[in-house]
Amino acid sequence: MGTGTRHLESCPAPAAPASSSSASSRSTPASGRRRSPHRGAAAAAAIPPHGGRGRASSAPLGATPPSWARGSGAGKGGGGRSSRCPASDPLRFAGHPRGSPASAAAPPAAAAAMEAAVPGEASVQDEAVDKSNFKECNQIAFYRRQKLLRPGKSLYRALLDSVTLSDENVKFQIIHEENKVLLQVEIYEIEGNIFRIKINEAAPLRARYEVPDVLIKEPTTQRLSVPQKEAGILVLTSVNKDYMLQVTANPFQVELHSKGETVLSMNSNGLLYFEHLQPPPSDRKSTAENEEAASDSSKEKQEDLGLWQEKFGSFLDFKAHGPSSVGVDFSLHGFDHVYGIPQHAESLLLKNTSDGDAYRLYNLDIFGHKIHEKIGIYGSVPLLLAHKPNRTSGIFWLNSSETLVDINTKAVAEHIQSGSAADTAKQRAVPLTDVRWMSESGIIDVFLLMGPTAFDIFKQFAQLTGTQALPPLFSLGYHQCRWNYEDEQDVKAVDAGFDEHDIPYDVIWLDIEHTDGKRYFTWDKKKFQNPKRMQELLRKKKRKLVVIVDPHIKVDPMYALYSQGKDKGYFVKDRNGQDFEGICWPGSSCYLDFTNPEVRKWYADQFAFKTYKGSTNILFVWNDMNEPSVFKGAELTMQKDAVHYKNWEHRELHNLYGFYQQMATAEGLIKRSSGKERPFVLTRSFFAGSQKYGAVWTGDNTAEWGYLKISIPMLLTISLAGISFCGADVGGFIGDPEPELLVRWYQAGAYQPFFRGHSNMESKRREPWLFGEKNTQIIREAIRERYVLLPYLYTLFYRAHTVAEPVMRPLWVEFPGKLETFGVENEYMLGNALLVHPVTDKEAKAVSVLLPGSEEIWYDFRTFIRMEDPGTLKIPVTLDNIPVFQRGGTVIPLKTTAGKSTEWMIDVSYELHVALDTEARAIGELYLDDGHSFQYLHKKQFLYRKFTFHKNILSSSCMCESGQYHTTCVVERVVFLGVGQQPTSVSVCSKDGKEKEVVFTYDTKTSVLMLENLALSIDADWKICVK
Repeated sequence: MGTGTRHLESCPAPAAPASSSSASSRSTPASGRRRSPHRGAAAAAAIPPHGGRGRASSAPLGATPPSWARGSGAGKGGGGRSSRCPASDPLRFAGHPRGSPASAAAPPAAAAAMEAAVPGEASVQDEAVDKSNFKECNQIAFYRRQKLLRPGKSLYRALLDSVTLSDENVKFQIIHEENKVLLQVEIYEIEGNIFRIKINEAAPLRARYEVPDVLIKEPTTQRLSVPQKEAGILVLTSVNKDYMLQVTANPFQVELHSKGETVLSMNSNGLLYFEHLQPPPSDRKSTAENEEAASDSSKEKQEDLGLWQEKFGSFLDFKAHGPSSVGVDFSLHGFDHVYGIPQHAESLLLKNTSDGDAYRLYNLDIFGHKIHEKIGIYGSVPLLLAHKPNRTSGIFWLNSSETLVDINTKAVAEHIQSGSAADTAKQRAVPLTDVRWMSESGIIDVFLLMGPTAFDIFKQFAQLTGTQALPPLFSLGYHQCRWNYEDEQDVKAVDAGFDEHDIPYDVIWLDIEHTDGKRYFTWDKKKFQNPKRMQELLRKKKRKLVVIVDPHIKVDPMYALYSQGKDKGYFVKDRNGQDFEGICWPGSSCYLDFTNPEVRKWYADQFAFKTYKGSTNILFVWNDMNEPSVFKGAELTMQKDAVHYKNWEHRELHNLYGFYQQMATAEGLIKRSSGKERPFVLTRSFFAGSQKYGAVWTGDNTAEWGYLKISIPMLLTISLAGISFCGADVGGFIGDPEPELLVRWYQAGAYQPFFRGHSNMESKRREPWLFGEKNTQIIREAIRERYVLLPYLYTLFYRAHTVAEPVMRPLWVEFPGKLETFGVENEYMLGNALLVHPVTDKEAKAVSVLLPGSEEIWYDFRTFIRMEDPGTLKIPVTLDNIPVFQRGGTVIPLKTTAGKSTEWMIDVSYELHVALDTEARAIGELYLDDGHSFQYLHKKQFLYRKFTFHKNILSSSCMCESGQYHTTCVVERVVFLGVGQQPTSVSVCSKDGKEKEVVFTYDTKTSVLMLENLALSIDADWKICVK
């Protein structure tokens, strides 16, 4: 792939702003109110709906007793930020953790709160390691049931005489050979090399949940053709004939081929699993049903199948509609490198799970989560990517219930076909990766993304779920956060501290203590007596404010948000139809049902300036605790038998809850400006499509070196899943980082998409100037580097917004044929031009850096020195900076200097770094608009410039004629890297043909040519000729 050429498509279409409107109506149950669950002392016996008795596992279930069997104390508070609770909170229930003693450096209000904590209660650290609050895989009933089905011949057979072909899809039925239940299979070809397979019951007792609102529209389909029919086989070909799907009837299996190559197969291991819906045992009439139910009773007791109810600790999950789990396996042929399925504190390359726990996708608030574990944490995106040198493929499993994913990579024998009879017996070992998806409920709705390149996969996924929202420019600056800045004077002092120490920043954040008793959309009137005045002081500094708005609503009849929500019936219900109540920061809380479009609209209206008193247009929002976090709930989250809009149980849509809150919040910020201004919303919980609404972060990390190290693969994985605007809390949220660790984290964060320093109430104050002058200077330079880099970073976000390219990407994405890059997770590409290698080890004196590609040239980003012989190099490091390299063949736009904030830098001039490749070429681009409004979309008010160096001429030209934006900014300086010999002259040619010689300097040692004082208009065409 040619250097940089992929980045020069003409005028990519901007994505539309986020909208909370619901376009889907398919997720409606057939009946009205759900039945009350059976209330027996033990779970009611039932006919196992999958019926798979033929291949039971020989391994005993429950080898590791569940926490309740071991006598663990489930139900204690403690997860996410849910482990922090100052004594001033109105929480007085037994066992809730409060802060440990404050350090001397804590602010007075925080110290006073902590000193007042009740003695003997659990500290944050105690709760952080209490894994008994959370399930292990063998404690999850549907997982145990699915694992009873072992690889082998599938129990399903396709009824090919039922095939119907239409312009939209191909339909046919499959039958389970034992229980004779029919399932409906639908296969779609979607524009852009995407295939969709849906499997549902042919005649369910009630509608099964299908995920709404995640797809940006119903995908445009293309007609599949049937070129041939054979006994027991159905062959389907794509419109362009590049792809063929082969459906085998007995056993049922689907293979997908590309130009004769088998790319993937579905159900080749026979693990298709579909629990059909049944009436509750008490409703069964027939003698046969009751006899079979009785015969299964002993089996359920022995194996605890959890069909109609499931126990964990002191919690009992009633399953009103019984078991409804679904799953299937995929085999990825020729692939042994797979990625994706965030969020886990794990390696970039997904690991085999055959000897351990599966990867869990279940949004949970796990405070102080451990690293290198497969438990789900705050967000879930069920997208898996597989890569090999000549192809990238993807599997998008559209299911929002709890999901587990098993990975097994192995080598299999493949026959070598050469045409020679003597060679037919020859074999070779080729890799094969089996991926098994297992979800608690819903249907099977899977999209097969055929690439064939990684960039094709990104576009295909965005075609389905949307692209990254274009962020307002200020949000790419540095954010200063803490739990909590105490009052207006504290905010004013911290803001002044940045100016005093000449450190740029854009946003100061307020955590939960700014509210009136944890009532969101309010202010503590003693601490924040005049929030508008405070914001006006920030506005004069050209800075912004972010406040926290969590989803739980304090139960208080005098609190308008609660009373209105209750009167309107807007809260999630419990299984008995009453408002679900849980414990969170305010004490007893109700939870808004964001799955209801009417609730989202009402919630969005709460952000109107006339409703949200004390807010202004420089106030933006942070959605936290939205997994949702419920301190005394099972696994510290909402009961699965809680009931949402249209009577769907929470189990069906758990992973969507935070997605919906961020959607409603973003819509509210857009509405308050009458659709003119871009929102900024940070969310902790996320799902596929969350990129449309703002930013995410990795959650409550710890101030340890291991968490800095693991943040890189975590952010790369989130980026691969479509969410470019992501970051990790600089310094670690929990604990106190040593100065060296804090410095290294700032240096890493400066080159990552979302850049925020954050800390716990129990942590010592951590403003950048509190660690000695030397460390302050290094942190200052790291942040200033970030601000100088903003033109390049903003352009990358425009690429993410329009063509779905991740801002931060693994090396293998840019170097798809280089095997040595496939497992690299300690360095990454920022766009296509910069390679960044954070220093993540204490007292490091050198790091091993991989500079890929024997045909590539790399330059030190700061010294401009060309690196000799790409490959793995040992690079000496000091505390002053981290290794960053510019790729030959690229042009990077920068600002000539940093300002106090992004808005201060609007008129600061530009410089270009032109790094030549082996053919003395380079190419790059710059995107520019007003940085805050939707005028780029509605009025085409933007600039999109292309910079090309070829045959010793650097030219600036327009990439998109439809865009127009006037600016007085100029290109002041151009630095050419890798110029082989000193020029005799350099001249500038303007669009009107005028030519003017310019003064230049040339360094013979570094081969760097520098031009200064150019004053070339950024919005005009011009050429620089080097002779």
